[in-house]
Amino acid sequence: MHAHSARDSHSASDSHSAPDSRNAPDSPSASAAPDARAGAGSHASPPPRARPAVDSHATLAHWMGPLDANGAGSVHGGTVMKLCDEAAGLAAVKHCRQRVVTASVDRMNFMVPIHVGELVTFQASVNAAWRTSMEVGVRVDTENPRTGERRHSNSAYLTMVAVGDDGHPTAVPPLLVQSDDERRRESEAQLRRRNRLAERQQILAGR
Repeated sequence: MHAHSARDSHSASDSHSAPDSRNAPDSPSASAAPDARAGAGSHASPPPRARPAVDSHATLAHWMGPLDANGAGSVHGGTVMKLCDEAAGLAAVKHCRQRVVTASVDRMNFMVPIHVGELVTFQASVNAAWRTSMEVGVRVDTENPRTGERRHSNSAYLTMVAVGDDGHPTAVPPLLVQSDDERRRESEAQLRRRNRLAERQQILAGR
């Protein structure tokens, strides 16, 4: 798992302590239960204001070299995953304006190989936000600088959790979706979350 903070933004062209298991992302307590540390009455912290999904957009670009490749000349999958994680972390930080940690990678699709010498762009944005966690989608495109050929090489969905200075999960702003595409991405993110919760419950029930 990897930690991200606002100080990481110098590594991006736009761009952990582990989250408390009591507030694990996708668990009922993490998504619905009130934060016990928020206090009560006049001492409770006001809920964060909603932020537009478009404000979380982040882009990283990397020109792949020999050190990024395996013996066959293709870029290591781990290199792509690391850069996806960095792009997702930046998008999450831009949304919540706090330090975030990577909680899980829900899906990582490799569609075509990436070769040495190709320019690879990682575009990330927050798809959905819950109480302390966010799903971030990352689209990876490759370009041959000599020919101009572009290909969609990867798609990934990562769950990021915001953490406070004490290292515990903390509330994130609601996500304001405005376009049809943003509403579609949020709906699909909610479906993936429901599937994760159902799978977890089935596994636990069988133990």
